[in-house]
Amino acid sequence: MTTRVVTAHLPQELAEKLDGLADRLDRPRGWLVKEAVEAYVALAEERRRETLAVLEEVDCGRIVGHAGVESWAAGLGRAWKFRVPRRRLIASSGSLRLNFASISW
Repeated sequence: MTTRVVTAHLPQELAEKLDGLADRLDRPRGWLVKEAVEAYVALAEERRRETLAVLEEVDCGRIVGHAGVESWAAGLGRAWKFRVPRRRLIASSGSLRLNFASISW
């Protein structure tokens, strides 16, 4: 695997924390930075995949109405079971689309 040097300026306090962590873990600072960047990039890629998937759902008309979300949220924290918004079929533009209804947990 080929590598590339990347330089970053860190605030003094963060650099000191990085040095302390490297000492405690007996690892080089570069290894810790690589691990942190890998984790951040993986998280950002997953967020993008999830965002694109949700936008596709919206484009297909699979959404939860505001009233359904409010009703669901109002039940949070109560002792009784609440209903989670789920998709249901609705008529739209002459065709059937999937939308959200409710189910019990």
